[in-house]
Amino acid sequence: MEPSSQPSSSTPRAASLYDLKTQTLLGEPADLAAYRGKVTLVVNLASKCGYTPQYAGLERLHRELQSKGFAVLGFPSNDFGEQEPGSAQEITDFCTVIYNVTFPLFAKVFTLPGSAQSPIYRHLGAIGNLPEWNFSKYLVGKDGKVRAFFQGDVEPDAPTLREAIADALAAD
Repeated sequence: MEPSSQPSSSTPRAASLYDLKTQTLLGEPADLAAYRGKVTLVVNLASKCGYTPQYAGLERLHRELQSKGFAVLGFPSNDFGEQEPGSAQEITDFCTVIYNVTFPLFAKVFTLPGSAQSPIYRHLGAIGNLPEWNFSKYLVGKDGKVRAFFQGDVEPDAPTLREAIADALAAD
């Protein structure tokens, strides 16, 4: 399956992550405007990675904080070590059966720079940080602007990540 949302070089830069549109993992249209006013954690996912057990911690974060205006947004990617080779249905089944994931999963994307880079990651990477591996995390504020970036080795329960989320939730 090819990643979706192939940008053109003339695609204007969005002012906010929440100005972008994409697709769900199963191919339905998805408007990120639905998350405007919430704090989100955007994560590039992979099912065959040493960090894959982070799915459990991401799900805990999502369930614990969603009533406070927080959501984890998962974007599968096969960019690093080809560790997400599955089809949309295979990824869905894996996430549901193994990790009971309820946070939103979106279409597989390219995170790395180049003509195939997803507009989502082009926007997120404008802060000067792009994933160097799977499970990299962008903390996005209620306004749709990136507040912090964490590489994949930062666990969902890491104090630095939890503190950044708490600060973002407390902000106007």
